Amino acid sequence: MTSPALRRVVRRETHSPRTVAMFVAVILLILALAYIGLEIVLSLLAQPALLLGPAAAAGWLIGLPTAQPAGLVIAGSVVLAIIGLVFLWLAVTPGRLSRHTIDAGDRAVVVDNGVIASALAQHLAEEAGLARDDITVGVGHRSVDVTVRPGVGIPVDKAAVQAAAEAELETYRLTRSVRTRVRIERPTQEDDEL
Repeated sequence: MTSPALRRVVRRETHSPRTVAMFVAVILLILALAYIGLEIVLSLLAQPALLLGPAAAAGWLIGLPTAQPAGLVIAGSVVLAIIGLVFLWLAVTPGRLSRHTIDAGDRAVVVDNGVIASALAQHLAEEAGLARDDITVGVGHRSVDVTVRPGVGIPVDKAAVQAAAEAELETYRLTRSVRTRVRIERPTQEDDEL
């Protein structure tokens, strides 16, 4: 994957735009500006304010540092700063889609995490001699979680499942390495009664 155009395509397929965050920010800004505009129009028409008229709001804002307890002003400032940092973080960092890329030489191969999870679960079921429904695999950006629920009296070696999962993931040639975690859930007495 050497071509810059190919890298752009892969990035577009594995990262998501921050459309939802931008949409929320724009809607909140539009609502705030509409309210301010409505209060200004009501003030110009000599009508009573809905909540707080422009003159009263300006006076409250100017007198805020001295009229309110310092702790309250600082807490409000910190909350506003955190909200601002969250929006800044969302604006700067890219979102990630649930996909991985596979090393395929000069070709771009993007695979959905669900496909990787399904293939790995099928392979592990065949390796361990279990039913496919007894194995659940979740694939994230940096980790793979394997949960094995063997039936009563069926021994399962956690280390063997871990090794099989890691070996199978190596054959997929994912460009970003993932950490594998295996859990063996033993059936409870209640499961036996069902």
